[in-house]
Amino acid sequence: MDVSFATTAFAPVVLGFFGLGTGYLIYGPQELFRFPGRSPAVDRATGVWGIWMPGFCQFVTGVYLFVALTLFQSLKDPALYTAALAFSAYGIHWFALGWNRYQGNDVRPTGFMAIPFTIISVLGIIVFFDASVWPVGLLFIGLTGVYVSEFLASFEIGVRTRTRTPAPTPSGEGGAQAPEPNNPGERMLGFFHIVTGLWLMYLMFATTLDISLGWTLPHG
Repeated sequence: MDVSFATTAFAPVVLGFFGLGTGYLIYGPQELFRFPGRSPAVDRATGVWGIWMPGFCQFVTGVYLFVALTLFQSLKDPALYTAALAFSAYGIHWFALGWNRYQGNDVRPTGFMAIPFTIISVLGIIVFFDASVWPVGLLFIGLTGVYVSEFLASFEIGVRTRTRTPAPTPSGEGGAQAPEPNNPGERMLGFFHIVTGLWLMYLMFATTLDISLGWTLPHG
């Protein structure tokens, strides 16, 4: 017996937008402004947020889209196939990013990860602009910037080291000079995380209002 499901307009993309945007707005200020400063405790906290918000929220969204498109056929828009690929892949890789941050693992393999994820991001630009969904096309431009920056930051390309003098000791003597790395790729990554995170919040807001209240804002 064949079972059919009615076509729905309620694709759960807003969950993916919100989860990824939250992750970006947690990581971005730390990378761009160095606040809060990196420490084992801060890394554990950001690692947990990375696993659950951009990781789990996107993974659930991607799996739902794939199942609705292929098994139940309750979603029909072909562009959502690319969205399913992106949400699933980005969600799974955030499980790894969050766990590596939590454990304090070497970041250099993340640089190699950034290469295939740049390719997925460029694919999203092509698909969504061709499908006339320019708000999501802009999102993938931001994602491309994120992964190019991730590559530069992970391999510390262009890093300069300057010295700084710590605060005087209780005896009144100046502390020894300590190296302070200046990683322009990390600052660039923080910038793209913040800008893209804010755009994700707009997409979540606009898509929710359009579906829930019948507004006509440009959305995803």
